[in-house]
Amino acid sequence: MKSLLFFLALPAFAQMTGAADRLAQAYQDRILTESTSMLKTDEHISMYETLVKVQPDVPHYQNLLAGAYIQKVRESMDYSYLERASQLVNAVIGADAKNYEAARLRTEIALERHEFRLAAEYSEKLTEWAPNDSWNWGTLGDAMTELGNYDRAAEAYQKMVSLRPDLSSYNRAAYFRFLYGDVENAVKIMKMAISAGSPMAENTAWCEVELGKIYLKTGRAKEAAQTFGAALRRFPNYHPALAGAAQAAAAENDWKTAIAYMRQAQAATPLPDYSAALFDYYTAAGNAAEAAKQKELIQVIDEVGQAAKEKANRNIAMIYADHDWNPGRALELAKNELEVRGDIYTYDALAWALFKNRQYAEAGEAMKKALRFQTPEPMFYYHAGLIANALGKKEEAREMLKKALDLNPRFDARQAAFAGEALKELS
Repeated sequence: MKSLLFFLALPAFAQMTGAADRLAQAYQDRILTESTSMLKTDEHISMYETLVKVQPDVPHYQNLLAGAYIQKVRESMDYSYLERASQLVNAVIGADAKNYEAARLRTEIALERHEFRLAAEYSEKLTEWAPNDSWNWGTLGDAMTELGNYDRAAEAYQKMVSLRPDLSSYNRAAYFRFLYGDVENAVKIMKMAISAGSPMAENTAWCEVELGKIYLKTGRAKEAAQTFGAALRRFPNYHPALAGAAQAAAAENDWKTAIAYMRQAQAATPLPDYSAALFDYYTAAGNAAEAAKQKELIQVIDEVGQAAKEKANRNIAMIYADHDWNPGRALELAKNELEVRGDIYTYDALAWALFKNRQYAEAGEAMKKALRFQTPEPMFYYHAGLIANALGKKEEAREMLKKALDLNPRFDARQAAFAGEALKELS
């Protein structure tokens, strides 16, 4: 799960001794936070870089700079900032292994790098170090969710909400309710997260995007479009909100608007998911030449990943499986992803890749794990329907396909039509 970054005063002075020192640091942090609350992330980075240069022996400023770099990664997906953050945090911890603020940031970095087992280990230690700091329970829950240990994640998130009911804990609670099929409460709690707000506009916009995704998955395209629009007003040119607005337009067969929004998202951050969506939109709009360019771009992204020794990437695995491109590579990427994380989305990707490689029995077993909570993901039920049909389970196939289309008859620009055709053939 994507995590949200907060700059809390308490960890900043956790390593200090003496009430006077703590009070002075808290006062300085408060003034700094209040005076810079309206600054953009790049401006925060510039300010903290200056502070580090002026006072290089103050680890607190190095940690603030590292935190700003992590926030920049969230906004831009430029992972060079993560390396900068890591260097700062490692330097602080190298000089002082008990620097609590840096230890928290180290956990954030591990999560961003998808080092979920390491993040879980760090978080477990931090919950022992500071059991009343809700943030540690949040990162523990994030790591456990990605590893597929949902019981432990639930315990951690409940502890987080109990300690500090705010945007960070509410958004996690909402996500968990959606995983377990409780859409009504997922929406309600995500709205609470948005209302709680954050000093960082991107954090609140991210919650609005997540709410929009829930609306989309459950067939509420107009409400989704409104919510993505709210996110863009709050945080202009935000690529997840642009992509969401594109998907909402595609759900209404408005290919011109969908293409325009997705091209903006791609220009902001060239993710393979955006190229795959554009391939589908251009294909639906009858522009084969532009669709071909997007396919070539996806292949280039994968080739770059292979050159960088990238072994796991469930997003590209799904793209290849969805479009019947390179099924062997899709399966390789999905299997390797399972070594990194064991959540239901990874099992869905694995099941779909196995299906595309005609390994139907194995696909069925993986799909059972993906559907363990009956999560209202239309794509899950579509995959389950086709897999059941391949296994000769016609009634189950009809049930699964119908559920996918009942959730949202326009759940995907390409796959929804296939789901409809398959259900018609089975009826």
